[in-house]
Amino acid sequence: MMKTKLSALILLAIFSASQAFGQESKCREIARREYPNDPQMQDYVYNNQFAAARYMAKASDYESKKIALREYPDDFSMQKYTYDNQSSAKRYMASASDYDSKKIALREYPEDFSMQKYTYDNQSAAKRYMSSVGDYEVKKIALREYPSDFSMQKYTYDQQYSAKEYMKAMPSSSAKQQAMREYPNDYSMQKYTYDRLRR
Repeated sequence: MMKTKLSALILLAIFSASQAFGQESKCREIARREYPNDPQMQDYVYNNQFAAARYMAKASDYESKKIALREYPDDFSMQKYTYDNQSSAKRYMASASDYDSKKIALREYPEDFSMQKYTYDNQSAAKRYMSSVGDYEVKKIALREYPSDFSMQKYTYDQQYSAKEYMKAMPSSSAKQQAMREYPNDYSMQKYTYDRLRR
């Protein structure tokens, strides 16, 4: 029994040493590739890469680690940077309370926590914006066009509202009447048509 345990420990030690040597060799290779003619910068890059390699070897968030390794298979420093960002975003998303915005973010980026966070923040801000806007008619257009995307609702609302104000300010003319007749429920298209007819 003792012999079996001792053999297992020896094998583990050999594997760990082999892995460390492999990482060290890869770090040297990265440093030489980045600064082929600068030994001082090679040492700097090597130290950063090797510290990041040790960090990644101990990283415990499997999902975030998987993303980091996939995105930067040959750069330990970028793996560490990506892992930290992904892990932080994963924790953020776990506590995110806006269900609708969270649903959009998870649907768009099921395997990227950083992009989930970015999308969630944008969607949540746009949702708050849309709840505060005052032009019901324009809001109705935005909601009809993008019922499941608050960011696109906001973009559409702003475009439509701007076009509505533009058309309101234009003097009465045959071009204006035609544009309104062709697109009675779309101010952006009214503006586009009106401008085209005036050329």
